[in-house]
Amino acid sequence: MTEERPVEELLAEVEARAKQCVACPLAHTRTNVVFGEGNPRAPLVLVGEGPGEQEDATGRPFVGRAGALLDKALREAGMARRHVYICNIVKCRAYVIENGRARNRPPTAEEIQACSTWLDAQLTIIKPLVIVCLGGPAASTLIHKNFKIMQDRGKWFSNRYAPAVIAALHPAYILRQAGEAYEKAYRSLVDDLIAARERVKELRRLQEEAKPILPEGEEQLRLF
Repeated sequence: MTEERPVEELLAEVEARAKQCVACPLAHTRTNVVFGEGNPRAPLVLVGEGPGEQEDATGRPFVGRAGALLDKALREAGMARRHVYICNIVKCRAYVIENGRARNRPPTAEEIQACSTWLDAQLTIIKPLVIVCLGGPAASTLIHKNFKIMQDRGKWFSNRYAPAVIAALHPAYILRQAGEAYEKAYRSLVDDLIAARERVKELRRLQEEAKPILPEGEEQLRLF
């Protein structure tokens, strides 16, 4: 019987191919492919929209102001980046030039479709128990089309990648709010991350009941 290859090795191979991708015009304007990072054995995956200026410059997801806010929300939910895997539905920055400056824009349907190969491979390899879609575009891609983020965030769905999928407000959207609206939006993100962590724990309990004898888990899995 052939031994299964480590998920780290499988993901590294996919990432190497993704870095050579020219499937859409974003390949011609990117600085770096932002593939994803975190713990590939994590039961919880966060999926955002796409890289911004700082992510494009560094090749890492969520490293700007939105990333700092996400890190803060994760801490309040009792987690850190090492406990999750983070990626986006598109791996290259989508932007337009306005008044001589690059401004982020939502990825087009064609760009999302062109990049779906890489997201599909990531989620198929990781096999998460729970996916958190950060923002409407990610939810429309992984839950259902025309997802209404303000109406349906915080509700549970499922898809072919995970038994439990939830949508939360994108940190970049939260940063555009002020005063009470900001506090309410930020609190909703923390609450949804807490709900995601609790759902992981619930699903793992069900797994343990179905399979009483399990291999010893990774250190990070004991968090859930």
